[in-house]
Amino acid sequence: MDADQDGDGRTPVAVAGGGFNSPVPTHRGGPDYGRFVEAVRTLQDLTRGADAPDDVVTAAADAIERVNRLLAPFEADEWHAPSGRRMDLPNRGSILSVPVDLRVTEDGRISGTARFRRFHLGRNGAVHGGSLAHLFDSLLGFTAFKLSDSTKQRTAYLHVNYRKIAPIDEELRVESRIDRIEGRKIFVAGRLLDGDDVLCDAEALFVMLKPGQP
Repeated sequence: MDADQDGDGRTPVAVAGGGFNSPVPTHRGGPDYGRFVEAVRTLQDLTRGADAPDDVVTAAADAIERVNRLLAPFEADEWHAPSGRRMDLPNRGSILSVPVDLRVTEDGRISGTARFRRFHLGRNGAVHGGSLAHLFDSLLGFTAFKLSDSTKQRTAYLHVNYRKIAPIDEELRVESRIDRIEGRKIFVAGRLLDGDDVLCDAEALFVMLKPGQP
């Protein structure tokens, strides 16, 4: 398996086998890759939310199948696809993660915003519980990476307390921190807030990987 040496998709080097390999930054996909990702997110939202006539759905399915055929010849492994490697874009250009905007605070924590879209709807305007857990796994993993000296770790456990309904299509606040580090164990915690209301809080353990661990 290969990875890009310089992120341009043209100079592959072998990825070390048997271990955790970090994504190599790239600009593949060009200046419109962010627009492409946003269009896919909007399509996901409309797939959940549109009540279109049958003929419109047929036309949309035809159009999406044409796009699939357009992209299919260029399918690549995770080391070459731009998704997750566009460090210049929100969420590294990935549609998997919940959209967030994060920063490191002066007191050594993570703070920022998150916005759940129609795609993340559970019922009655509330974010699906699995999407909330997904947010915290990403947020707390980012916290463990950003605030420690570890660049390679995996989730050992994640516990989420669902306290109030989290609404879709609203800008919510997130904050997280490292509680402590014990050897290879990084204990982290975070909260999702709407104003002063705590909607969810979570704690997790991330374990630093040994050399060669996948």
